[in-house]
Amino acid sequence: MDDAQLLRYSRHILLNELGIEGQERLLASHALIIGAGGLGSPVALYLGSAGVGRITVVDHDVVDETNLQRQIAHNLARIGHPKAESVREAIAAINPDVRVTPLVQRADDVLLDQLVPEADVVLDCTDHFAIRHAINRACVKHARPLVSGAAIRMDGQLSVYDTRQADRPCYACVFPENAGLEETRCATLGVFAPLVGIVGSMQAAEALKLLTGLGSRLSGQLLMLDARDMASHQIALPRNPHCEVCATRS
Repeated sequence: MDDAQLLRYSRHILLNELGIEGQERLLASHALIIGAGGLGSPVALYLGSAGVGRITVVDHDVVDETNLQRQIAHNLARIGHPKAESVREAIAAINPDVRVTPLVQRADDVLLDQLVPEADVVLDCTDHFAIRHAINRACVKHARPLVSGAAIRMDGQLSVYDTRQADRPCYACVFPENAGLEETRCATLGVFAPLVGIVGSMQAAEALKLLTGLGSRLSGQLLMLDARDMASHQIALPRNPHCEVCATRS
C-alpha cells in the first residue's frame, strides 16, 4: 500500500482483526455482485469503500423513480441509466481506485459459469428464484462462497452458503428449486426502505470477513430479521444429503 491507501484505510488497519495484512487481502480480492438494486446498492458501496480491489456488478435493469426510495447507489440524474453502470459511478465517486466492471445483462448459467470462477466471493442481491438457483449452482460447481440476502415487506434473511466445507448446505438444500415456493417481489408487496440497507450492509460485512480470512459464523445458519420489532433469530441449516445440486460434489 502507498501512503494514500494507508491513510484511506487507516480505520481498518487499526483493527486487530484486520490490520495491514487484512486490508491488503481486500485490495487483492474480487467480488461478484448479482443485482444492483436495494440489496446490491449497500453491498457495492461498502465493498467499494472498504477497498475490495475488483468488483463485478451484474444487472439487466435500468434505474426508475420507484427505485430511489431504497436503492441508495442511484439518484435522479441516473434515471433511465443501467443500474450496473449507475453503481459503477457511485463507487467511483467514493473510491476511484476500485476496478468496477458493470455488466448490463441478466445472469444466466452461461454467464455465471464464466464469472464465478474468477471471483473470491459471490453476493446474491437478486429477488428472482430462478436466478438465485443459477447462482447457487455456479458457486457449488466452482467452490465459491455465496453470501445470500433477501428482504420483503418488513422481513429480512441472510445466510452464507460455503460448500467448500463438506458439512455445509447449499442454497438448494434449504430452498429446493422444485419446492413450488411463491415468487415475492417488492414491486407488488412493498419493502421497508431501511431494511434492504440493513440486510445489504450485513451481506457486505460477511463478504469482507470471508475475503480477509476471518470467516463467517453464518455459514450453515439462517439469520432472520423482523424490522417491526428489530428482533432477530438464527436457525441451523442442515445439509441435504440428497440435494440435486450439492450431494454429488467431491
